[in-house]
Amino acid sequence: MRKSIVITAILAGLAGFIAGNAFWYLASPLWIDRVVSEGLPAELQVTKLAQGTFRDADAVHKGEGIATIFATASGAPVLRFTEFSGTNGPDLKVWLVKAASVQSSDDVKASEWLSLGPLKGNKGDQNYVIPDDVELADYPSVVIWCEQFGVLFAAADLVKTNGGQ
Repeated sequence: MRKSIVITAILAGLAGFIAGNAFWYLASPLWIDRVVSEGLPAELQVTKLAQGTFRDADAVHKGEGIATIFATASGAPVLRFTEFSGTNGPDLKVWLVKAASVQSSDDVKASEWLSLGPLKGNKGDQNYVIPDDVELADYPSVVIWCEQFGVLFAAADLVKTNGGQ
């Protein structure tokens, strides 16, 4: 009898530990912000190649701010977010997407994409280097994507500026 109580207590404690960690991993981004404040790299030229404004994916997944692609002296362009603010979540990535005017997760899933790495923070100015062999005209959208669950958090249409011809 005493042995079954001990085993039950251990199993209940283990289940509580696992459930608590799962809850923390999935829910903590809702109230914890990661704030980034990166400056412009010194090698950036003043030439803007493309620019767009983030919009919400839906009522829960939100994003705002400006996405700008700048030319650099080294050749590799840089995607810069300014005044960026978005819903935090697990496993968020920054993707360039070949689909234009992305409105839903299905638009992203049906298209090709290029990952620029993890989202550095859900608030603040941040920079992402784009490989110099990427044809920017092939990627008219940038999205914030939850890779683990396949969910769109925010999207911006990249419109060429005068510097991008």
